[in-house]
Amino acid sequence: MMFARTDSRFKFDIKTLLVILMNLCPPIRGQSKKPHIVFILADDLGFNDIGYHNSKIKTEVLDELARTGVTLENYYVQPICTPTRAQLLTGRYDIHTGLQHGIVWPSQANGLPRNETTIATKLKESGYKTHIVGKWHLGFYRKEFLPTRRGFDSFYGFLTGGQDYYTHINRLGFHKPGYTHLNGYDFWRDEEVEKNVIGEYTTFLFAEEVERIIKKHDPKDPLFLFLSFQAPHMPLQVPDRFLKRYAEIKDRKRRLYAAMVSCLDEAVGNVTSALKGRGL
Repeated sequence: MMFARTDSRFKFDIKTLLVILMNLCPPIRGQSKKPHIVFILADDLGFNDIGYHNSKIKTEVLDELARTGVTLENYYVQPICTPTRAQLLTGRYDIHTGLQHGIVWPSQANGLPRNETTIATKLKESGYKTHIVGKWHLGFYRKEFLPTRRGFDSFYGFLTGGQDYYTHINRLGFHKPGYTHLNGYDFWRDEEVEKNVIGEYTTFLFAEEVERIIKKHDPKDPLFLFLSFQAPHMPLQVPDRFLKRYAEIKDRKRRLYAAMVSCLDEAVGNVTSALKGRGL
């Protein structure tokens, strides 16, 4: 399982990653000979916002995964959403895709170019079952730009850059003149609107969907699952029980942010338990 964050230092080469995984993960009887891959992306998580870099942040699960795995500390990503995702899925620097300048806004007729091949497409050609859960943010102005048309068998999440964690309404751009009309409900299952999630917290919705996918997955088929969290991207919202862990932090925004990271940590723990429960 790979874990990365968009606002820190991380990069990987797809071919090298697969070679390493195949050497580290010998096939188990009754399972695919190819490694199962779960890639978790945290959105806007800074270098000093995780427990193994900052003891004030409580991320027991992620700390343990780092302790028992490999941490890459001298690699870099783009500092914002769309460019990072484009590079991650294509393996190409954004100057080649035209997405180097910033994010794709909801009303913008732009997206990851159709002539770019994604890692999901290549893995699907190699027999993988491919799923994306979470944030897309690589364009949706025509159906051919949707994740289900870019190599993923299924999609559960939202298409724009961010949303309210409970109402799932996109409010990005509300502070920009002329952008208020971009507000709208944004939650999908494949290519249909998912209406039964209003009031449920995004981070847990994504983890629960991944757990469902893992429990239903046939271990004989290789799995590629891209879990693209919104957390801890704005807005700063989190269930109260996580705030109680940070009573010592006086700055309200910093306290909310830290609590969101701990919530993310719990969600990753739930996904990890699901993988272990299936023997994956």
